[in-house]
Amino acid sequence: MTAMTHAMVKGSNVPLDAMAVRAVLRWTPGNGVPDVDASALLLGADGRVRSDEDFVFYNQPRHPSGLVRRLPKRSLATGLTDTVEADLNALDPSVDQVVIAASSDGASFEQVRDLSIMLFDAAAATSEPLAVFEIRPETGAETAIICGELYRRGDGWKFRAVGQGYPTGLVGLATAFGISVDETAASAQPEPTPAPLPVPPVPAFPPAPAPDPDAQLTVQHQQPAYGYPQPAVAPPVPAAPQPAYGYPQPASAQPAYGYPQPAAAAAHAPDPNFVLPPQGPQFIRP
Repeated sequence: MTAMTHAMVKGSNVPLDAMAVRAVLRWTPGNGVPDVDASALLLGADGRVRSDEDFVFYNQPRHPSGLVRRLPKRSLATGLTDTVEADLNALDPSVDQVVIAASSDGASFEQVRDLSIMLFDAAAATSEPLAVFEIRPETGAETAIICGELYRRGDGWKFRAVGQGYPTGLVGLATAFGISVDETAASAQPEPTPAPLPVPPVPAFPPAPAPDPDAQLTVQHQQPAYGYPQPAVAPPVPAAPQPAYGYPQPASAQPAYGYPQPAAAAAHAPDPNFVLPPQGPQFIRP
């Protein structure tokens, strides 16, 4: 590769002699200009990542192989930069492409000024880029853009200027290449409010109070007084017998305590002088 810089247009490609390259995104900061982040995806021959580890971005700035990494941002006199470095010569043969992308934070690329990608030979001492591609959003609504791609061609590598945008941001870009995005982190949708539990109907009559447990006991136990004399329990008083209205009544079974008692046989013998007492008015049919 000569020291001449290739000014590229969308869709053009250039062969690479350098096997370790540095892709630098540059833009002009300002009021209302969102921050821009560089990222890289390592793709197989099917155009998809082999695993989620093939996504190099701000939360995963280094590939496990160490051959693709994201460098810190820098502020230069010509603008802000964010850089991805790749050692193409040492990559596993199953890696067919390295896609270099940019994503904006807080606004679309319509607000980003002077966005470009510059490709450098990472092993050369010269500061001149191998290729430069000025990126212009097509619709202005893009929040992620594929700036360019490094791809195998025979035994070597080439660089293609792409400039394809996505309105779905870095998440939509990563998903398009087979990255499994954590939905709980990518989605800000609130959890649905659970439906209120049904209120049971109020009964027309209040429920009957629960019976007192002591009311169901058949034997009442008196607590001991522990050494003190207990009061005598009075015997139950029998109910007064109902009158027989004109018939002789039996003598009381209770003793008279000192008074003479009638003979038992006289209590059951018929009284020859018994006469019915006068009755009240009678309702007699005529």
